[in-house]
Amino acid sequence: MIKTTLAIAAVAALAPAGAIAGPYVNIEANSGFYGSDYLGTATDFHVGYEGDLGESASWYIQGGPSVLSPDGGENDTIFTAKGGGSVDVTEKLSVYGELSFANGINGADNGYGTKVGAKYKF
Repeated sequence: MIKTTLAIAAVAALAPAGAIAGPYVNIEANSGFYGSDYLGTATDFHVGYEGDLGESASWYIQGGPSVLSPDGGENDTIFTAKGGGSVDVTEKLSVYGELSFANGINGADNGYGTKVGAKYKF
């Protein structure tokens, strides 16, 4: 998966300038709670590329280190990546999807995730 992510990033970097909206940096913190009990935070430090596919679709790919800070535990750093896109179905309705990856810690299995959804603009 890491090789695939790097290969896609390399191809995106070499694509014609009109096909890429540009590189970006995305720093994002996601905290977890179970009721009022704080579980921890994962902070992503990603570099990515995004672009358009015609006038009604877009894509992105990003990856980098993610610092895991569990409540009461030691911090750990892993590699995470995600990519996805969206397509305008109508002027007011779009659909989107995302695939994500996180490498395992201390020999644990890698993690994968998906996200799909629709967005309606009023």
